[in-house]
Amino acid sequence: MTKIKHALPNLKEARNRKKEETIRLSYELNKDYLHLGDNKTYHIFTYGCQGNEADSEVISGILENMGYKESNEPFTSDLIILNTCAIRENAENRIWGVLGQLKGVKRNNPDVIIGICGCMPQEENATNRFMEKYPHIDIIFGTHNIQNLPKLIAERVTTNNKVIEVISQQGNILEDAPKHRASKHKAWVNIMYGCDEFCTYCIVPYTRGKERSRDKDDIINEVKSLVEKGYKEITLLGQNVNAYGKDRSDNYTFGDLLFDLDKTGIERIRYTTSHPRDFDDKTIAAHRDCKSVMPHLHLPVQSGDNDVLKRMNRKYTHEQYIESIRKLKEACPDIAITTDIIVAFPGETEEQFQRTLDLVKEVQYDGAYTFIYSPREGTPAAKFEDQIEPEVAKDRLNRLINLVNEYYKKGNERFIGTVQEVLVDSFSKNGEGMMCGYTPHMKLTHFNANDASLIGKTVKVRIDEAKSWFVIGSLCE
Repeated sequence: MTKIKHALPNLKEARNRKKEETIRLSYELNKDYLHLGDNKTYHIFTYGCQGNEADSEVISGILENMGYKESNEPFTSDLIILNTCAIRENAENRIWGVLGQLKGVKRNNPDVIIGICGCMPQEENATNRFMEKYPHIDIIFGTHNIQNLPKLIAERVTTNNKVIEVISQQGNILEDAPKHRASKHKAWVNIMYGCDEFCTYCIVPYTRGKERSRDKDDIINEVKSLVEKGYKEITLLGQNVNAYGKDRSDNYTFGDLLFDLDKTGIERIRYTTSHPRDFDDKTIAAHRDCKSVMPHLHLPVQSGDNDVLKRMNRKYTHEQYIESIRKLKEACPDIAITTDIIVAFPGETEEQFQRTLDLVKEVQYDGAYTFIYSPREGTPAAKFEDQIEPEVAKDRLNRLINLVNEYYKKGNERFIGTVQEVLVDSFSKNGEGMMCGYTPHMKLTHFNANDASLIGKTVKVRIDEAKSWFVIGSLCE
């Protein structure tokens, strides 16, 4: 089988940040591809962040434009796509495992088309491994050219050749792409793409390109359209969501956007992921003054030690982070705050780790995603000396998890006896005759109900019991 190398990833090119105008593309399906998927099915495996989930909704929309139908039977589908994550080694290992399974699928059905996209193909070594060790992959594309998928599929079908198109560029913005949204009442809304922070442990600036903001009118109109369709909640997405507008010249900030979106009639606004350096007073004011901006903030701290933060290139200090939290709690006393924390960053001492524990005690987070540092090839930290022994790293992670869980449960207990508005998502896996959804403070709530008509509606629930990771309540009459 001949390999057609349209383009391959290049880490050096991906590192560049040139002062060039962002290209804004408008999606349009070439009529030649309109019926390419007729009478065929597709399935997408999605890994990683909410940004990947949003990308998969666009990929689904494009495929259904071509005539494909979504299938819940992944290994019998005509087209199988893996939308991948490169943020940590564990995520990549899961993907290598599924690729191994797909060898048998390809052997039993040579006509199945297997594609891989997302952040992993943007890594040179990963794409080289795809080509060398996984010959059953038919299409490889990255994060910058989702709009070219119909062309790539057509080329695979007509030539029976492997098709590779991974572009290492600063990035563009695609508007008007169709989306097959996973939910009828909650929606992802991208407001910006890329990242210019270059934390020393993170591969995302290389896989997602430069920071680039969508036009505010495009965002506002998308949200208005969602309101008209009955959506209750949106989550604004960006690799560094509160850096929105920094790449533009009109001084329109993320806080300004929150105030404007509050006027659209959407019931709930959430956003992820924030960077502490760009968390400003206007955003705090939006939490205080905008009814639709939910009383929950996810603000990754990563470490509580200033020397570690400096080696991570996080561009803020322990003290600056705490000051932002103080101002936020002063404006919104009952806000729920969650975070991300990395333990065992290269060179981290026990004393430095203790400062992270001290910060957790000071903030008293309502939850945290906790990780052992994972070296990412191509990032500066992968070459740092004093990598931490696995036994030490696991011990620190366990101690951190125990402390975080203590505050996680306390954060849930404060709602016992209160009545909360819960946006119902689905039937609960916590027990028969139960349903579940989230409160404004992002508390997963299981409550007594067995009525499918409640899904997508906001109901009042009295909180009766608090567990570490969720609360249990009773539906109010």
